[in-house]
Amino acid sequence: MRAIVTRLDSFGDVLLAGPAVRAVAARADHVTLLCGSRGAPAARLLPGVAEVLVWDAPWGGFQPPAVDRADIDALTARIDAGTGLILTSFHQSPLPTALVLRLAGVRYLAADSEDYPGSLLDLRHRRTPGAHEAEAALELAAAAGFPSPDDGRLRVRRPPDVRELTGPGRYVVLHPGASVPARAWSPGRAAEAVRELAAAGHRVLVTGGPDERDLTAYVAGEHGTDLGGRTAAPELSGVLAGAEAVVTGNTAPAHLAAAVGTPVVSLFAPVVPAERWRPYGVPYVLLGDQDAPCAGSRARECPVPGHPCLNTVTATDVAAAVEKLAGERS
Repeated sequence: MRAIVTRLDSFGDVLLAGPAVRAVAARADHVTLLCGSRGAPAARLLPGVAEVLVWDAPWGGFQPPAVDRADIDALTARIDAGTGLILTSFHQSPLPTALVLRLAGVRYLAADSEDYPGSLLDLRHRRTPGAHEAEAALELAAAAGFPSPDDGRLRVRRPPDVRELTGPGRYVVLHPGASVPARAWSPGRAAEAVRELAAAGHRVLVTGGPDERDLTAYVAGEHGTDLGGRTAAPELSGVLAGAEAVVTGNTAPAHLAAAVGTPVVSLFAPVVPAERWRPYGVPYVLLGDQDAPCAGSRARECPVPGHPCLNTVTATDVAAAVEKLAGERS
């Protein structure tokens, strides 16, 4: 049996699909993962994926492309699967993706859907209210005939050796950036945390993407090690795997840390519900005012002056959370 699993969102979303992908791979001969360009680096880390198809859908992402008939035709010509699992967040409809997969000749399709699917779905599943995104994907997979073959935690392929980046000895990782500004702690607070963690005896590595080098340099300052722009997805997984704890917002490195078994200090802005997006399957400490006025808004830019949901969190709060989690891991 050839199967296709779709998750058209970002890096972290694709990581959360990993347990469901493994469930499908346990019974299928070949699994294709269809994802967007932002999720592709994560897709290539997932066990069970035989092929990655990258396609940016007109109904997804922060800057979706225009509808292009030739582009859709080219995609459907590349899809070769008889069974499909369409994974979406709780607020998204799977039906546009289902239409594309039907046009590609996929005979059996399953998805969570609140909307009437007509002939687009063979299994219209209803997720458990409030279920974590990883658990909801596993529930759908099981309903479609793909029960989990393992503990259902997040997982990636074995990380590379990154000792040239990290150096010897124990360390904590602080990742100050976020793909959505409303989910990021302020640079000033992050820099204070580096100083306080260093004063407590921790070696602090500061990570970030190529476009975040100015941010990571500022946050690292004289007391941290700046790794901004030096870690592609596989290398970042290695850096996070070796950490005592990872301090980050509700963004991809939180889920990557969980996938390599590292505890997370989660600076969680409540623009999306923590019950659905918190670090999954590892010890964590959730910081941030979950009852702030922005709660549930899905805002990308903070709608409240001063960003109080996160900026009320202090460096001392973070240092105390790191001490708690590092003690649990040692």
